[in-house]
Amino acid sequence: MIPIIHSLIMTIGGIILIPLIAFSQNEKQPNVILILTDDQGIGDLGCHGNPWLKTPNIDKFYEGAVRFTDFHVSPLCTPTRAAIMTGQYPIHNGAWATYKGRDALSKNTPTIAEVFQSAGYTTALFGKWHLGDNYPVRPSDKGFDHVVQHHAGGIGELSDHWGNTYFDDVYYVNNEPQQFEGYCTDVWFDETMKFIEKHQQEPFFIYLPLNAPHDPLIVAEEYAKPYQKFEENNEIIDANLYGMIANIDENFGRFQKFLKKKKLDKNTIIIYMSDNGTRFGYSPDGKKGYNYNLRGIKGAKLEGGHRVPFFMQWADAGIKGGKDIPTLASHVDLLPTLASLCNVSLADSLKLDGVDLSPVLKDAQKTIQRSVFVHHRQDWRPPTVIQGTCVLQNDWRLINGKQLYDIKNDPLQKENLAQQHPDIIAQLLADNQTFYQEVKKEKTFSEMPSTIIGSIAQNEVTLTIQHAIGEDKGIWKCEQVASGMKNKNNTHALEVVKEGMYKISCRRWPQEWAGPIHGKPSTHPKHTFEYQTIQPELARIKIGNQIHEKVVNPEQEEVEFIVYLEKGKTLLVNDFVEKGDKYGVYYTYISYLPPN
Repeated sequence: MIPIIHSLIMTIGGIILIPLIAFSQNEKQPNVILILTDDQGIGDLGCHGNPWLKTPNIDKFYEGAVRFTDFHVSPLCTPTRAAIMTGQYPIHNGAWATYKGRDALSKNTPTIAEVFQSAGYTTALFGKWHLGDNYPVRPSDKGFDHVVQHHAGGIGELSDHWGNTYFDDVYYVNNEPQQFEGYCTDVWFDETMKFIEKHQQEPFFIYLPLNAPHDPLIVAEEYAKPYQKFEENNEIIDANLYGMIANIDENFGRFQKFLKKKKLDKNTIIIYMSDNGTRFGYSPDGKKGYNYNLRGIKGAKLEGGHRVPFFMQWADAGIKGGKDIPTLASHVDLLPTLASLCNVSLADSLKLDGVDLSPVLKDAQKTIQRSVFVHHRQDWRPPTVIQGTCVLQNDWRLINGKQLYDIKNDPLQKENLAQQHPDIIAQLLADNQTFYQEVKKEKTFSEMPSTIIGSIAQNEVTLTIQHAIGEDKGIWKCEQVASGMKNKNNTHALEVVKEGMYKISCRRWPQEWAGPIHGKPSTHPKHTFEYQTIQPELARIKIGNQIHEKVVNPEQEEVEFIVYLEKGKTLLVNDFVEKGDKYGVYYTYISYLPPN
């Protein structure tokens, strides 16, 4: 057992424990591998009692792991990922939505990768980032030495490389597109193992956020076939979901064998968890699927929306043995906990909301008294203080400030105990109010994350309608673009870091699959959806104190604007105009023009 000495510092979210772990000169700091699945609910595992799904490799890991049985995240992708990376709740770090400009980190918010990188760890990411596709918040800008990723929130989304379909796709290797062969999950694990082969002699921090089993539910038939009979019998929603998880399980098994072969299985902290509740593993009416006897799925403040599996092993430190830890824990705890376990110092300037869980990892009987907060909002506007929130403390769950549940005795959250326990409600509301007022003072609460233009770190910036700010609904699929779906979201937050001339190019189609604004590109060989035309007469941009407008030539692929921009923050508004109606430009490319 490694000796641990604790010291205390105060943070916005409460108190975190920072242990000083003594490693001898010959003792290598532990490696860290964090595996995060996408939309895999707490019931989407064999070890959690799913009656149909077979996950033998994950089950075996579960049997030998320390399990936090009351572990909570945010109910959606980006907010959870932001919290894991920063140790701050989404309402604190500013990434509380999956679109409308609030799906990116702030440039000045440190990440767990930067913390470990500064401590001498080699860092890498394989899979889904979903915290910004442009400088200064790409994974390579936020502490990762090596990156293999898709863009945006999922493979095949309109901000990802056009034509990606989970098989034989183009992914980004340190921001450069590269063709790969094989199924996405196989690629992420393959690339992880290649990286470890090169860096096994040095401590490494690997973040492996899979895009599976997020929809579209695509997997080779051999994985889905064993579950098709259950779909036909209306017992489950979709056999492909279970097939995707079966593929994850297979990859996890061969990854475990690889680590053991390399003798890296003992001194490596391995975590398996999910980013939110299930999407297609359980029907809202409860008639299909399995949800661990909980109500609520992805997006919900009910327990099933944010309580997830969390399994952890570190054999050399005794974090193993199939133990359950009932302590209330959260995604914001990962940064302080992993830093503590690895003897990585944390600067006093870090404003963490999480707590160090290492004491309860050593002694499951210990408890940490605290409130955990769930705030998110699918909008550019901040989450509100009460509506759309869940405050957790011990077994209590307070939703929207007026629905109080005892989750231990009422896991399906059917009996509202608000009238019986006004004192509990008052306490939870007070905790929430104090926290909300503190984070409200932060710039990230009121200022939009800005894409930087004019930096040598990224010569050309790509903006898409998927991330645009506005009042319309979301648009995120390539097939929506192909069909000519119009969307009024049209605003992007920018920061100009170099005064001078810029080219702003407005396009109907992405550069990698170009076509005329009034026409269609060639049909992609991997796509089955239909391509439709649009007929805008004008392209219009507003930036700084300038408004520019040009007539669209039907055959041209882009409308170019050359503008002079001063340094500072600004908003770009860009529209196509068709018969007097305005809608956002699908793809916008901005590059700095040298003086000559």
